[in-house]
This record gives sequence, structure tokens and C-alpha cells, in this order.
Amino acid sequence: MPYTISPLSVIRETMTASNRLIVAIDGPAGAGKSTIARMLAEALGIPYLNTGAMYRALGLYGLENDIPLEEAPLVEALGTCALDLRYDGQATRVLLGERDVTDAVRRDEVGERASRLSVFSLVRAEMVRRQQELGRRTGGVIEGRDIGTVVFPDAPCKFFVTASVEERAARRYRELTGLGHPADLARIQEDVEARDRRDAERETAPLRIAPGAVVIDTTGKDTGAVLALLLQYIDTLK
Repeated sequence: MPYTISPLSVIRETMTASNRLIVAIDGPAGAGKSTIARMLAEALGIPYLNTGAMYRALGLYGLENDIPLEEAPLVEALGTCALDLRYDGQATRVLLGERDVTDAVRRDEVGERASRLSVFSLVRAEMVRRQQELGRRTGGVIEGRDIGTVVFPDAPCKFFVTASVEERAARRYRELTGLGHPADLARIQEDVEARDRRDAERETAPLRIAPGAVVIDTTGKDTGAVLALLLQYIDTLK
């Protein structure tokens, strides 16, 4: 597999020179990419930005304002809702106007709605424009579904983080039950599979492994081991 990753010393020099280094991390829901992206950003000393949270913020806005899951009203909503991601030096905060909705967008019904609205091409086009603007302004470890393929295809460092469906469903089950929420493992796995199909089959920016991306399978691995693997790739591959 051809890799297009600069060694860690070059990445740090680039970061110092431009402060806009972009590391692209893509992958399916539940693969652990958000956790790994946060850890990698901390290790490299650059911001972490979760672009999926932008779709979730729009989903939350739609739920709260009874906006139908149709392309035209959703695009109109994008013109009126001030959604933004801000890195506070430790974490990425999700904002609707001046309201912090970082926790609210994690709700299951918000995630489901975000998955459904993300299939609309005009919605994605506007989101991509905003994500590119954000990345050019701040740089950082940027994760989502189409960062390496569409949003920043020329990023010097690209990863595709994945895991088996069974593993991803089990992680979500443990997360929910750990929070005291009722959960059905079989239903969660069905939801994961349905979201995978939507992501892979949508006409605009389907989930794909970007050319030059390093594939990282997190099945059966702890986050420390995965982070070490990413840093090893970054530090040694040219």
C-alpha cells in the first residue's frame, strides 16, 4: 500500500511553520476514531476537530425546530443556524449560536437524524465548505467520514480507522449500559449495519478509504496500542 505520510519531525516543523497541519482520520461509526483522534491531537500538540459533530448539531437543530428530513428545508436551516466547532485547548466544543451543545448532540436520536440528513448532497456541500474553512483556519487532527477523500484530499497524513461490526456494536452497548441506559445489543448491531449502508451507498461523498491512507483496524486493540501504532506510522513512514 502506498503511504503519503511525513515523519514526525517533518510534521512538527510544518506545524511550527504554518500552524495549519491537517491529519485526516476517516472511518465508520463506532470504530473508535474520535477517541484516537483526540489522543493523537494531544500527542502532536494540535487541535482536534470532529466534523461529524457538525451534522449532529444540524440534527439537533432540526429536532428542536421540527424541520423535516428533506433537503430544501435542511439547507435553509443551515443558513439560519449558527453552528460551529471551537477548540478550547483541551477539547472541541460544539456550538449552536453561543449555546454549548457538546453533550446534547451525543444523544442517539440526534445521531440517527445526523446520519439521515448527511445523505443530501447540498447539505454535504455546505458542510464541506465550512469544514475546509475551519481546517484552513485552525489545522489539526480532523475526523469524519470523508475528510481524506473530499474535504482535505491533499492532507499530508491520512488514516482510515475501522473495526468489525460486532466490536463496534459491543462498544456502543457498553457505553450505554455504563451510563445506566437500557440497551439491546442486537438492535444496536442492526443500527450500526444500517448506518454503514447509508454511509457507503450515498451518492455524495460515500465512505471510502482515501488514496494513500493507512488502514487501522482497532478490533481487539486498546486505545493506547492504536495510538502507538499511528505515531509509529507518522514517525517512520515517508
